[in-house]
Amino acid sequence: MAVKMRLQRHGSKKRPFYFIVVADGRAPRDGKFIQKIGTYNPLTVPATISLDREKSLDWLNKGAQPTDTVRRILSFKGVLYLKHLLRGVKLGLFDDATAMTKFEAWHNEHEANIARRSDAHKSEVRAKKAYVPVVKKVEEVKVEEAPVAEPVAEEVVAPEAPAAEVETPATDAPEAAPEA
Repeated sequence: MAVKMRLQRHGSKKRPFYFIVVADGRAPRDGKFIQKIGTYNPLTVPATISLDREKSLDWLNKGAQPTDTVRRILSFKGVLYLKHLLRGVKLGLFDDATAMTKFEAWHNEHEANIARRSDAHKSEVRAKKAYVPVVKKVEEVKVEEAPVAEPVAEEVVAPEAPAAEVETPATDAPEAAPEA
């Protein structure tokens, strides 16, 4: 039985939400699964990922094969790096305490980067919101121009009769031009 770690889609149409599950490779995408190890919401900025690191590491050590997207999620959360470090411990390259200090250092740096990106996104959103009142002022100006346009329309109704007179001088102007 080939065991896979993959995403199981939930949520409504065009609003995806995924469970990260361990399932038999022959089972349908949204069908029967062995164990749920986390969730993934791609609609939030940044994407929200909750993952049980111990369960996922246990399944990787048992031989479960992650799909491409799940592999990226596991890498992002540090599970694959932790597996790499624990393999070094197993080979005798360094002890368990050193592996955990390396992982904690990486994890703290990674969390700081995520917080920095999240703050940058929030400041961009605030900057866009600050621009909204300028648009409202332009709309107010358009509202003021609209009443001015109505009296002009009434004036256009009155000069319709002299419009023929206006055309006559217009024909005189081109005749004057060829004489010169």
